[in-house]
Amino acid sequence: HIPLSGRNPRLHEVLGIRPHVLVLNKMDLADPRRQPVSAAGGGSWGRAAGPKQWLVTRLCVCFRRAASLQIVPLVAKLVSSSPRYQRAENVDYCIMVIGVPNTGKSSLINSLRRLHLKKGKATAVGGEPGITKAVLTRIQVCEQPLMYLVDTPGVLPPRLGDVETGMKLALCGAIRDHLVGEDIMADYLLYTLNRQRQFSYVQRYGLPEACDDIEHVLKRVALTLGRTHKVKVLTGTGNVNVTTLDYSAAAYELIRAFRAGHLGRMTLD
Repeated sequence: HIPLSGRNPRLHEVLGIRPHVLVLNKMDLADPRRQPVSAAGGGSWGRAAGPKQWLVTRLCVCFRRAASLQIVPLVAKLVSSSPRYQRAENVDYCIMVIGVPNTGKSSLINSLRRLHLKKGKATAVGGEPGITKAVLTRIQVCEQPLMYLVDTPGVLPPRLGDVETGMKLALCGAIRDHLVGEDIMADYLLYTLNRQRQFSYVQRYGLPEACDDIEHVLKRVALTLGRTHKVKVLTGTGNVNVTTLDYSAAAYELIRAFRAGHLGRMTLD
């Protein structure tokens, strides 16, 4: 969804001359008409944004074998052709996996481990930021060459460039939902869907037509999915429990449908 907004410019500055590969994950969710780079590298966005080496992978839960098979040989080639200074005698490669939160870093490590070593996952994964809370020990992912990956917590820039970048990161789960507000995120999502003419939400939630009123859309989502909750209403005879539509739950459902690709393939950048 966010091949540009989903990068931390501070991390790119720190990389300097170190060999590195940019892996664009979850390509299955991106707009096929707006692919930033191909699996072989290059592309108009590729020239503008940094690293020389690129890889595009599919959804983190089911990495395509063809894309995953390119990662280890590409990393080995980059490391072997760059100065290793005092580590020249070491035969093993130790690679750090870095990026913003909730972009599939842990899933990438587990996928490579399954592919090359035929072993189960070695680091926890989840659909929200903050699953990885510390720099973990080295995890072997390959025997030939001997390669270890280090999982790290996601790191956001200390200050975001603009509000829209923050909204894009929040929609993609790089920022915890409650810190921004599900209702605000849902409103921005509806604006983006309409702007990109992605109207699949109309049929999904039984709307008569496209709409830019988030309250009306959330009402239809809540009615369609049966999202209600009970609230106490003070009357002259005492408190009465009244069942009303749960707009917060409806907003969360709308956001979750977007993240799962149910509202169409979109590139926010």
